[in-house]
Amino acid sequence: MNSNVTNADWQKAWSGRFEKKNTPLMERFNASISIDIRLWWADIQVNFAWAKALVKTGVLTGKELEFIQNGLQQIQQEFETDTFQITPSDEDIHMAIERRLTELIGEAGAKIHTGRSRNDQVVTDVRLYLKRKLGELQKLTRQFQQALVESAQNYRQLIMPGYTHLQPAQAILFSHYLLSLFYALERDQNRFRDLLPRLDILPLGAGALAGSAFAIDRNLLANELGFQKISENSIDAISDRDFMLEFIYILAQIQVHLSRYAEDLIIWSSAEFGFVELDDAWSTGSSMMPQKKNPDSLELIRGKTARVLGLQNQLFVLLKGLPLTYSKDLQEDKAAIFATIDIVADSLQVFTGVIESLKVNEGRMKARLDSALFATDLADYLVKKGIPFRKSHHLVGQVVRWGIENHCPIDKIPFEVYEQISPVFERSLYEIFDWKHSIEVRDLPGGTGFNSVKQQIEKAKRLLEES
Repeated sequence: MNSNVTNADWQKAWSGRFEKKNTPLMERFNASISIDIRLWWADIQVNFAWAKALVKTGVLTGKELEFIQNGLQQIQQEFETDTFQITPSDEDIHMAIERRLTELIGEAGAKIHTGRSRNDQVVTDVRLYLKRKLGELQKLTRQFQQALVESAQNYRQLIMPGYTHLQPAQAILFSHYLLSLFYALERDQNRFRDLLPRLDILPLGAGALAGSAFAIDRNLLANELGFQKISENSIDAISDRDFMLEFIYILAQIQVHLSRYAEDLIIWSSAEFGFVELDDAWSTGSSMMPQKKNPDSLELIRGKTARVLGLQNQLFVLLKGLPLTYSKDLQEDKAAIFATIDIVADSLQVFTGVIESLKVNEGRMKARLDSALFATDLADYLVKKGIPFRKSHHLVGQVVRWGIENHCPIDKIPFEVYEQISPVFERSLYEIFDWKHSIEVRDLPGGTGFNSVKQQIEKAKRLLEES
């Protein structure tokens, strides 16, 4: 593999038509390699496959294919050992790899781009990269779901106040709460699975927009690169970024899920609640106040959600008025989705660590079980005695108001007061003031009852096993 091309000989792939070089500012403004360098693995795989396809067309000989494969293997090793050198002429990862290949093996390397464009090359790289990242994100989401199930199992019997409008509403199981996040994330897992067929489409061979002028075997390329289908239309193949929009939406949805639950735990970790305490490993202190222990891990998840939503919007706005097929604007698409992937991957791992080490203060949760949470149970009690719900709701409202005015919990209100409000009340009403009973009566599928939550845990475990 004797090289007859040196770095000094290397020119821009498009420089033949130009008399002048770009200014240094334009060079910097035009370059994307600082962003797309993470596509190096995908680009090398695409070059391996493309070289095989060129042999089949007669553009490359078998010996040249061997040179190219050896050169690409060396480049891959350089990336893996962090010894690959970026030069000022490298606009992007595609040109960097082609330049290095030509340095290593000479003229055969200069043939590698025959019949293709950076347009179909880059979108193929991105699809290949996102397929790999999709699997990694599914795994991270599963690990978080596993932590949620384990915690739900540990606290399966723990009763706590549930909230609507941030006001105490009804008693629930803490395990039921944890599982609500599990099943929210399961929808995200389903979205990942739904996306895969639309992501798993090969655009390589579409050229700049009209297709390759060489008899490229696109099915060979699909098999080499592990794609299930080839694109049906070269214009659409180059223009399409739907798969990126879908991907970034799923990531934004995950991040919003994490942010909402982070908000609850932030509130619950406050001194006013004291329901939970984050482990020191996932907390920080104050530079001024020595006593502080701040839930910064969760606050950062909440804060980074704003950035994810901004990046999602950035990608949509980038595409909204873009003419077909390719414009340099699309160089900006990768920055948005790469940053989003990094944030969501980190957030999933951080939240997993928080849940695995979370200290739950069962005593504080039980202490906040105010008897006012039985109000709905009391209304249901009247309904079972034949009172229409709207009327029973009004009657129990009177009970609650009497208790507030007289500073008396509703389970301590004398029976005579209940009797004055409605003769339908019987002394048996006091039997409903039992937290386990309140949980057990909601034992329908999906409810907070003990058996229901047990079934939810069992189903969650099956889903984890099946995945």
